[in-house]
Amino acid sequence: MKNWAVFATILSGSIFAQSTPPAFEIADVHPSAPGATPRMSGGVAAGERYAIRNASMLDLIRTAYGVTDRTMLGADDNSRIVGGPNWLDLDRFDIIAKVPRSTQPETLKLMLRTLLAERFQLVVHADTRPLPGWVLSMGKGKPKMKESTGSGDSGCKAQVQFEYVCRNITMEQFAQGLRGMGYRINSDVINRTGLQGSWDFDLRWAGENRSVFEAIDQQLGLKLELQKIPTPVFVVDSTNRKPTDNAPDVTSRLPPLVTKFDVATIKLSMPGAQTRRRIQPGGQLDIQANTLRMLINLAWNINNDEMLIGAPKFVHAARFDILARASTDSAKASLPVDLDDFRPMLRALLEERFMLVTHTEDRPVNAYKLVASKPKLQKADPSNRTGCKEGPGADGKDPRVGAPWLARLLTCQNVTLAQFAELLPNWAGDYINTSVVNATGIEGEVDLTLNFSPRGLLQQLNQQEQAGGADPNPNRPLSIFDGLADQLGLKLQTEKRVIPVLVIDRIQENPTDN
Repeated sequence: MKNWAVFATILSGSIFAQSTPPAFEIADVHPSAPGATPRMSGGVAAGERYAIRNASMLDLIRTAYGVTDRTMLGADDNSRIVGGPNWLDLDRFDIIAKVPRSTQPETLKLMLRTLLAERFQLVVHADTRPLPGWVLSMGKGKPKMKESTGSGDSGCKAQVQFEYVCRNITMEQFAQGLRGMGYRINSDVINRTGLQGSWDFDLRWAGENRSVFEAIDQQLGLKLELQKIPTPVFVVDSTNRKPTDNAPDVTSRLPPLVTKFDVATIKLSMPGAQTRRRIQPGGQLDIQANTLRMLINLAWNINNDEMLIGAPKFVHAARFDILARASTDSAKASLPVDLDDFRPMLRALLEERFMLVTHTEDRPVNAYKLVASKPKLQKADPSNRTGCKEGPGADGKDPRVGAPWLARLLTCQNVTLAQFAELLPNWAGDYINTSVVNATGIEGEVDLTLNFSPRGLLQQLNQQEQAGGADPNPNRPLSIFDGLADQLGLKLQTEKRVIPVLVIDRIQENPTDN
């Protein structure tokens, strides 16, 4: 397997044989702030500043060793990193480091490896383990495809959603292309059909009634299924939970982060403009058709209506375009690279141009608590590392194959319900936008699987059924609330909880002139 050859080279002695491995000039390593969203951001350099935020040790290992390179290891999946202590996917860290300008991405990975080895005493090695992977094989009987004459272009072309026309294509090419066809095929597909030559066929499936797996079986006479296959993995031999101390002068030696836009224009959006946010090269933020409420939510990272108090009605009305570029006056300044870098600058811009004045205070807000009704929980296997992931467990069984509407599959192993409650907003943010408190009273660790429909998908199907445009489906869509109750015997109940909120003291309807 060529991918394994690349993988093995990563940990080969040739990389570490250098007398002086690449290293950050200086780095600040500290635990992430409490209450931070448990999702990594950053991981790239801007100018002389390299930053990673809210990263678990699994995130750091994936970033340092290229596990997020989907061409090498397939899905960005925790199962590719095995062993190690239970806290690897729970504790989160921020890393801010100084690097030479124009440092290449591969060198940044080496620098991060050095930091993990020195500051966390991380030791890993490469291995192979049998893990679930997608395999394309023969079904029952002969294939339902035509042998190609070999003429014409080779490949599969999308006609409309869920419809492909494939001509003059080998099974090896088809297997490689499947990754982009089905939204659950998030890793490379191995071709084990044994079919030689090129083939012509059409492949169609309606997303709400049939999965790509059923279409491949019924229309092509092939099978696409998860099987245990030898998979390259990283094994965590040892690591420390607490990093070594930062240098006393680390703050003064780090390159400063830009905190204000150098140039910014704000104007009313054109009627019918599409809402958009994007970061352009050179530290430029391009926002289109956002209301003031959207801009405030973005600047203060708010995703709950109750967490913004005192907003006048006009913040929901007019929409604005913002084109802003970060300051590059200082030779030591670092351009922002993600939205977390832009948030303080956007706050400053809104305060200056809309005369926005705010303060924070604690107020009671509707929030969720997790309670037990009729628990259906499996006692954990203590040999498994604690963590949750999107996708099937070690057995490879994926209920979504036969139930396309149940598109979310959360698998947790060796977790307490307190840990599960804490992680829920990250995995189900479309349903839950505040922290969740564990009130089940259940102690100990459990293994669990939760299968439910994304909120948008659930609303879409409900609208279709109300309009008479969708056929009854035996695989009914399921909200996370119903999924918790039916599958785990747990409930999410609302309660008032005191949470810091943002209060608007003053804001004007129109911005000052550009």
